Amino acid sequence: MSQTPVTNPTPSPPALNVLGQPLEVCGCEPLTGWYRDGSCRTDGQDQGMHTVCCIVSEVFLTYSRAQGNDLSSPVLAFSFPGLKAGDHWCLCARRWLQAYEDGMAPPVRLEACEQSTLTVIPLEVLQGHAAPGNGDPDAA
Repeated sequence: MSQTPVTNPTPSPPALNVLGQPLEVCGCEPLTGWYRDGSCRTDGQDQGMHTVCCIVSEVFLTYSRAQGNDLSSPVLAFSFPGLKAGDHWCLCARRWLQAYEDGMAPPVRLEACEQSTLTVIPLEVLQGHAAPGNGDPDAA
């Protein structure tokens, strides 16, 4: 009886950030990202495109709640503790752009924003909202 050989699929290339460099971790406390691995990586199933690594502020959380997206309240069914000012979080690119257009966008960590973000938000706009020192994920 012969066995079909097992072949390893071609590994996918490492995710890149908006600067064309390897994607850095956004944040792990709370654990963020489409894959809940701390990274703002995405795939075709992520209709929200959770690719913008931001550092949330109280002003942004209040704004988001007023837009119908309450990010500060815990949702235990999804093990979501709720966000507080200073947390690093992978936001949907269009949601961040909406906040930008309303003058409420939180600062971003360019090294942790996935490259596909640039299909929605121009690099110059992101650079204009880069966190000072571009935000240390371990400091939050």
